[in-house]
Amino acid sequence: MHPNIMPSKSVNNLKTVTSRLIRKEFSQHLKSYFWEPVLWTRAYCLITAGGAPLEVLKEYIQNQERPEK
Repeated sequence: MHPNIMPSKSVNNLKTVTSRLIRKEFSQHLKSYFWEPVLWTRAYCLITAGGAPLEVLKEYIQNQERPEK
């Protein structure tokens, strides 16, 4: 991402565009699940990895302990 772009604005744009496209393509199916034209919540999580390769990140995530159910 360009340093002049605020991460919150970028995430907001991504969520807006994907919501619009998903609601357009799957409108009939989503009608029974969503009563308002909102697909995403306002919350988001943005994590940086300092340039670590994708395989290293995948391995790190897969090796995390999972809570007991």
